[in-house]
Amino acid sequence: MLEGLEKMLAKGVDNPLLRFGLGKGYLDAGEAARAAVHLRRCVEQDPKYSAAWKLLGKALQAEGNLDGARAAWADGLAAAQAHGDKQAEKEMTVFLRKLDKAQNS
Repeated sequence: MLEGLEKMLAKGVDNPLLRFGLGKGYLDAGEAARAAVHLRRCVEQDPKYSAAWKLLGKALQAEGNLDGARAAWADGLAAAQAHGDKQAEKEMTVFLRKLDKAQNS
């Protein structure tokens, strides 16, 4: 799957859905740094893409960039609230609480 998506990107196709697919694929494959690159590009292209913000936070957290993860989830929370994405809003709220709890213990 990733190979096909990378070929599309190499041919000049570049859109939020493609970047999201690449980011999710790399995150699932355990390549958080590569995932973060694509997910960052995704949210640059579509700042309202709350699912991408959620995965970007997860990728940054996996890299150990907790401040980056917090910022991504905070931005994602605002995006989710702005267009009524209740599920993403709930999930990112939980991620932020867990991050706060882990950093305060």
